[in-house]
Amino acid sequence: MSLPEPIRRHTHPAGVAKARPCSAVPSRRAAALRIPVTSPLPLQLARWLLVLLGATLAQGLASDAHAHQSRLDRIIDERRVRVCIWPEYFGMTYRDPATHELRGIDIDLALELGRELNVGVEFVDSSFPRLTKDLLNDNCDVAMFGVGITAERAEELRFTSPYLASDIYAVAPRSNRRINRWDDIDQPGVVVAVAKGTIHERVMIDKLRHARLAVLGSPHAREEAVESGRADVFITDYPFGHRMVDRSDWARLISPGTPYHITPYAWAVAPGDAPWFKRLETYLRAIKHDGRLVRAARRHGLEPIVITR
Repeated sequence: MSLPEPIRRHTHPAGVAKARPCSAVPSRRAAALRIPVTSPLPLQLARWLLVLLGATLAQGLASDAHAHQSRLDRIIDERRVRVCIWPEYFGMTYRDPATHELRGIDIDLALELGRELNVGVEFVDSSFPRLTKDLLNDNCDVAMFGVGITAERAEELRFTSPYLASDIYAVAPRSNRRINRWDDIDQPGVVVAVAKGTIHERVMIDKLRHARLAVLGSPHAREEAVESGRADVFITDYPFGHRMVDRSDWARLISPGTPYHITPYAWAVAPGDAPWFKRLETYLRAIKHDGRLVRAARRHGLEPIVITR
């Protein structure tokens, strides 16, 4: 039996630490899915928002029935907020392996949250498979790494309003001549890699009819499988896919011709704490209104998928 992976923590004092933003994604990116902030939400995204609304109302009623000290009080008393991140998430919460510096939109927004609360920010390493356990076991106060809202997650966690929404993309090696467009993926003999515990695992289980799905234990294993030729493509999202092709000469991005499976992204907390949840919602509404969210998205090449409503 393997030992549990230790929790890695990185603390940034309030008003001191700054995450150096990475440069905007250059022009070699594939055509992006844009969700105009003034247009009606796509039907699929609207359905997810109904799921979120129902779960939030149910959890809000439960939280009102249990009076206890809010995490918000503890955060203010201890002068620190603990933020779960996935440090392999390009554009969102990525840790540079050479410098150990954290970069991404949610790093910037977490530090901004700390400044607004006048507390330090402690980043706690997590992942999508560990997300629910880390929140329910009080390893962190909030997960800020582009957590996709799903019905399964909403049964156990409480989500803020969404701030990003991404479709699904594929990354293939430039040397692979069989895969040139999205319709080439779900074909006999094609191997599609996904990372275990991600939204992409469940979506591709439901969607694929002819290709073989390889569920791998980590994003790195997924990328290695494609680069080595053991898999033809791996499935990812807008932030990871665009940053991946920007930094890897061997990779190219394949976009679906039409919306394939749009997922809204939010921050997640353990249910049962209305004051803390309301404080996060207040902060999120403020940064949507005053432009801080758009500016952070622009710094990391994510403006095409930002939600400002």
